[in-house]
Amino acid sequence: QLQASGGGLVQAGGSLRLSCAASGGRFSIKTGNWFHQAPGKQRELVARITGDGTTTYGDSVKGRFTISRDNAKSTVYLQMNSLKPEDTAVYYCNALVFSGNLYRGDYWGQGTQVTVSS
Repeated sequence: QLQASGGGLVQAGGSLRLSCAASGGRFSIKTGNWFHQAPGKQRELVARITGDGTTTYGDSVKGRFTISRDNAKSTVYLQMNSLKPEDTAVYYCNALVFSGNLYRGDYWGQGTQVTVSS
């Protein structure tokens, strides 16, 4: 249901944009979240965008990352700038998916690896 893409290898200070698309039908994303999980650590919230566009960020990414959405494409984005080696992790998207006003479920996309070299 959720297709995540956009990870890769980048040097410190560089940028990447992750995408998370609801696919497989006429679905829309209400609340969209990005989490990351580094080796040996718990998965933690990076950013959230609600249906009314309210955004929330983890302290470690404030001012560097921006979450946004394109409702026409049923896609949530995570623009990551000024990347640091400590941002290295697998990034997961998570969203509340609707079909019209019908709640379809809480879905997770497959993880996408982000590696930041120093």
